[in-house]
Amino acid sequence: MSTRQKPQRAHLRTHIAQAAARLIIEGGIQDYALAKRKAAQRLQATDAGQLPGNNEIEEAINVYQRLFRSSHHLLRLKELRWTALQAMRFLKPFCACLVGPVLRGSADKYSHVNLHVFAEPSEEVALFLLEKGIPHESGERRLRISTESFKMYPTCTFLANDVAVELVVFPYRARKHAPLCPIDGKPMRRANASAVESLIAHYQE
Repeated sequence: MSTRQKPQRAHLRTHIAQAAARLIIEGGIQDYALAKRKAAQRLQATDAGQLPGNNEIEEAINVYQRLFRSSHHLLRLKELRWTALQAMRFLKPFCACLVGPVLRGSADKYSHVNLHVFAEPSEEVALFLLEKGIPHESGERRLRISTESFKMYPTCTFLANDVAVELVVFPYRARKHAPLCPIDGKPMRRANASAVESLIAHYQE
């Protein structure tokens, strides 16, 4: 690659990241890989080496929100974190932890609340929701547990304050071993109810 081509490629990567961020925020696409591919198609970028990493897209999302949606974004983030806290208190028997965009601060109007819960057997979570009269949908989510392997985990999704809350159910032993974050490849950051309360209290200061 020539010296001239390097800055051109970096410039294109930035444009793809910005376009992907807009698709996520304005278009409601939650899959970073899909947003990245669509943005590349729109910009007619065919070289896989031109595609930005998920961390670059996350940074573009943060920049976009600060520049164009600051007050609205903060209000929506507070609402989502409050909904998460209510759900976590309700799910206290399962040691619910908040993860994902609502915790990181990059959530938008299309985001849902992602919680990790812990139960053995995993069916206990669905039974708990049934006993409480909470309609929900069961499913599975594929998560990376190491640099070379993935694992499927059961999920339950329900509505709270018109926000979708997705529960990924882990065995108890997984409390200290979080799956890897799709953004930076490090173990997912998890926040318990006390930590989420502190995040919400920050808005009152």
